[in-house]
Amino acid sequence: MAAYNVVRFRTKPGKEQAFIEAHQKASLDVNGFRKAALIQTGDRTFCIVGEWNDMDSLASARPQMIGLLDTMRDMLEDLGGDLGVTDPVSGMVVADIGT
Repeated sequence: MAAYNVVRFRTKPGKEQAFIEAHQKASLDVNGFRKAALIQTGDRTFCIVGEWNDMDSLASARPQMIGLLDTMRDMLEDLGGDLGVTDPVSGMVVADIGT
């Protein structure tokens, strides 16, 4: 069954466009990765949603995802509440809607 990861970010002031451009240029070449979308959810706030073949693929790719994040980390603001610069969640699909 497919899996998804969702990560919430907030950019530092004035870094929004650079953050978008970094994602437009980004590449994640790992087994099981299907696609991702960066969504602007508000003023300087974004979420990325990734689609994976399964949870094992997603879990195996975490080091590469962290490496990709490291290239953009300086553009991000701490989210507070001991989160750091990201608020990630992931899980398996339990219901497909609209298919």
